[in-house]
Amino acid sequence: MKPPPDVTSHADYALVSEIPGIRVTREAASMLHTRYKFVSGFCENKDVLELGCGAGIGLRYLARRARLLVGGDISESLLCLARRSDRVPAPLVRLDAQRLPFRESSFDVVLLFEALYYLPRPKEFLSECRRVLRDGGTVLLCSANKEWAGFSPSALSHNYFSAYELRQLLAENHFDTKIFGAFRDFAKTRSEKLVNFTRTIAVRLGLIPGTMRSKEFLKQIFYGRLVTLGSEIPEDIAEFRPPEPIPSGEEKTATYKVIYAVARPKAKTPIDQPGLGGSIELVESQAQKIPI
Repeated sequence: MKPPPDVTSHADYALVSEIPGIRVTREAASMLHTRYKFVSGFCENKDVLELGCGAGIGLRYLARRARLLVGGDISESLLCLARRSDRVPAPLVRLDAQRLPFRESSFDVVLLFEALYYLPRPKEFLSECRRVLRDGGTVLLCSANKEWAGFSPSALSHNYFSAYELRQLLAENHFDTKIFGAFRDFAKTRSEKLVNFTRTIAVRLGLIPGTMRSKEFLKQIFYGRLVTLGSEIPEDIAEFRPPEPIPSGEEKTATYKVIYAVARPKAKTPIDQPGLGGSIELVESQAQKIPI
């Protein structure tokens, strides 16, 4: 079950992903915790698919709520890291999020965190979400906000969306959507303002390192003590900051570092682009056969 040849599966997403052993700022740890705690209520007793699950850091958090959980990623190296963890709580499948290997109406919830911008064809991803979701199902997305002054794009990214653009993308693809913002940039002290100013200049000059490891040294200089990520997310890793609703038509979202979308398909219509076939019941056996 290999991804189709037009997908850049050779890209090493492990270099830009949150994996065990990476050190991050307290705020980045809070962002990670907030993602999974925010969506956990939607996953209660549901069949859940996390796309872009990476090294599986959030899988145990989700497994405490979900009835059934499947993790998927296109990166062999990241799935290999996930499998090294003790007691992986979900079958792991190498896949392309734009062409999912599941039958129609297989899941109640589809998650994609900080990965929409890696997809060259996001409309195909959303079409696949509509296909594999059951009636009343939910897609939950999380992404860096490109309107924030300190925004720095990933070297492997294709396209980022503002809150307005994300709402439009989902509406055009037949989703009813609520948009949320999180982690407002409210610099108060002189040192905080200096750090923000320095980051903004570094972004404009292209001086931000491209990998997670290479960023650690600069983060420690500017933000102080870092948090080392483990193989799962403990409740006490960092503060949970509830995302704030952004009403439709509100354009002033540049203070938010992160944007969320909670989207539900409108009345289903036949979709012309089927996935690769297979069923949710086959996932576990198929996952064992994927070359890693």
